[in-house]
Parts: sequence; structure tokens; C-alpha cells
Amino acid sequence: MSFALELAKRINAVTFNELPPEAVHWAKVGILDTVGVTLAGAGEEATRIVADVVLRGAADGPALVFGRSLRVNALDAALVNGTASHALDFDDCNNTLGGHPSVPILPALIALAEDTGASGRDFIAAYVAGFETECKFSLGVNFYQYTRGWHPTTTIGVFGCAAACTRLLGLPDEKVATALAIAASLASGIKSNFGTMTKPLHVGHCARNGLLAALLAREGYTASANAFEHRQGYFNVFNGEGNYDAGKVLPAWGRPFDIVSPGIAIKQYPCCGSTHPALDAMLALRRTHRLHADDITRIDVWIHARRLEHTNRPDPRTSLDAKFSVQYCVARAATDGKIVIDQFEGDALNEPAVRRLLPKVHAAPYSTAQFPADNHFGAEVKVETRDGRVLSTKVDQPFGRTADHSLPPELLKEKFEQCAARALPRERIASVYSTIHGLENLKDVRELTAIIAGETGRARAAAA
Repeated sequence: MSFALELAKRINAVTFNELPPEAVHWAKVGILDTVGVTLAGAGEEATRIVADVVLRGAADGPALVFGRSLRVNALDAALVNGTASHALDFDDCNNTLGGHPSVPILPALIALAEDTGASGRDFIAAYVAGFETECKFSLGVNFYQYTRGWHPTTTIGVFGCAAACTRLLGLPDEKVATALAIAASLASGIKSNFGTMTKPLHVGHCARNGLLAALLAREGYTASANAFEHRQGYFNVFNGEGNYDAGKVLPAWGRPFDIVSPGIAIKQYPCCGSTHPALDAMLALRRTHRLHADDITRIDVWIHARRLEHTNRPDPRTSLDAKFSVQYCVARAATDGKIVIDQFEGDALNEPAVRRLLPKVHAAPYSTAQFPADNHFGAEVKVETRDGRVLSTKVDQPFGRTADHSLPPELLKEKFEQCAARALPRERIASVYSTIHGLENLKDVRELTAIIAGETGRARAAAA
């Protein structure tokens, strides 16, 4: 039996009634956070340009374009909303995937649910199945792909999206396997484009491609049964012989579900997650010692070499570039005592106080003397001041990185409300929040998107 078919059988075995309560809880957390960051990213230039190009002359359809009074076909909505979901780099992460687990899945899954009228329970089960697919798949190919320069959020996330969409469609095992094989030829995304609009486009493209693979498979499209294990298949092409272990994927399925442990990492800060440990450390030093930027003569930052490779940007030139500059992010934390969306917009990166401090921030990879070899989420920050003090602290992992170290509910709600407020009026935000918290009770997911769109008549019709 092929790898794809074995994986398909596990995808189809996921049902809402058999999910542990913790999986349902964390699924709703991931959905809430993703809806929030998608609304916040809907007005970003990267999203606007994609929408202007893709939706020009688009016909009416069932799927909502977030932040717009517009409904289009599901594939176009997945592309635009997928781009919006990652435009601010504020979306969730997962340690196993080494990337962002929800955004490759949910923009496509929401669009498909609107097309099919799926229930909240079926939606949650499909999301968990997709989440588990991409994370367990990662056990076989990462962190080699991450280090090589692929963007695992999309080169692996496309399988999570295809899995979730086929599960929602109720396709048989053979067609699920075909969708996975089709997705293997649609996987893409390279890290050299981090810090540009193309990074969120990776996610929009991935969401569309995963949904496309599922829809094609439903209609009888064909693909190789051995698209993964063939000598010129996915594993050998993306990783190279000897750089993967497909045998790790299937035995780990559901033991436990990855959405439960290590779980979803909810971002506190709207910038690359690789900068977050250093930000936690810098903010802690600032609070504890009441530091001011003008008091600082030097800041040294140590993070994992794998994470420094794409965040070592001492002189960022654009707002998107600044999101991936550990130097800028740490300088901002030292200057302002917080990290918020506004610091990555307009001409914020050229504010004089930050530019004065930026050359004083020095970044390097940490050694095994600083952190254990298996810890790639740590950071150490050392600050030297004008009065001769040398202050330092370490962070083993950023706050919120795992389910065991999660953000409290009040911070999750605060983040959601701040993100959603960039696109929705306050009264609608509260309604979206409560609806997602009771998502398993919805007969039709279109009730949720109608509330987001402010379509009260459609919401009532969906609920009927």
C-alpha cells in the first residue's frame, strides 16, 4: 500500500465524536486566532495587490473575501484570504512543523465550508485532520527542509490543506490519496523571499493549491500512486536521498494529536516567530531594570543558528523586512517596551530613536554552552549601559510557544479584538468571538462568515 493511501486512511478516520476535548478546545483557539489575523491582514498592501489582480472581473460566488463586501468562488477566496492570513506574520506556529500550521488550512477550509454548507463539527474535525497531517508529515522531512531553504508552512502545509478539504468533502480513501499526490506537485515556497510580499503569497498560493487538489481529486483527476516514495517523488526531490525518514510519519499519528501537544503557538508579537524568544528576554530586562533606550550602549542577542539565518538583518529597509530583523525587533522592544502592529507600518522603521539604537544591536548564534543542542527556541540577551551595568537574561522558549506554556484566555481575546478591530465594528467582533467559541454547535459555517460580513439576513438563513 502506498504512503499516500496509508495517510489517507488515517485522515478519514478523524471524526468529531472521537476527538479528545482538548483537541476541540485548541481547534477553536486556532480558528479564532486565524480569523483575527486574517481580518487584520485584509487591508495590507500585499493582500490588496493580490485581490486587485485575482478578483478583477470575478463573478459572484459563495465564499467571503475577508475585509470586503464581496463573495467569489472558493479558489479565489482561498488565495486572497490565505495571503491576508499571513500578511502580518502574526499567525500561529507549531514546533513540529517548524512553521505556521493554521493558515495553509483555514482560508481554504472556510471557503469550501461556505460552498458546501458544512457544520461546525465537521469543520473542526477536518481542521484537526489537516493539522495532524502536516505536523506528522513534518516528522519525516524536517528540519532538513527548513534548513535547506524550503518554507515548510507551504511545502508541507499544502498536504494539511488537501487533507482538511478532502475530509470536509467526505472523499473515499483512494481520492484522498490522489489529492495528496496532486498536492505534491503543487508544493512550493522558498525562504529567500522572506521579508517581502511573496512570503504571505506562499500561504495564499498554498491554500488555493490544497483546495484545488481536493476538488480535482473529487472529479476523478489522476496522479501517481507513488508520488511520495518514487525515486523522483516528493521525498527524494525535496529532501534528497538519505535526508528524510518517512517511517516516522504514520506510527506517530494521533499519539497525541499535534494540535494538543506540543500544540498551537499563539504569537504575542506581529513579526517573525524566530525573533520572539529574544523579544521576551529584552522586554523582561526593560521592565525589571527600567531601561531607557538612551541608557543603552550595546545589546548582544543570541538565538539558534537555524533561526538567525533568516532574521540576521541589521539594516532593514522595508516594513516587511523589519519583521524578519531580530536587530530591529529587539531595538523596538528596548525603545518602546512593547511590540505592536504599528511598528511595522509606514515609515516606523526609520524613527530616529530606533535608528540610533539599531547599530548597537549585535546578533549571533548561541552555543551548546548557552542552551542544550535540542533547544532551538531559546534566546539570551545582554545589555550594557552608560553607567557600566551589564544586564542579561535567558529565555528557554517564548511565552505561548506550546500548549503547556500557553497564553491565558484574556490575552487571546485581547489579541483577537485588536486584530479584528482593523476590519470590523466592535459589536460585530463580540458576535464573531462568541460564535467561534460555540463553533461545534453551528449547523452551517456560513452563519459565522455572514456575521463577519455583516449579512444578518444570510446569517439567519444559514442558522435555519
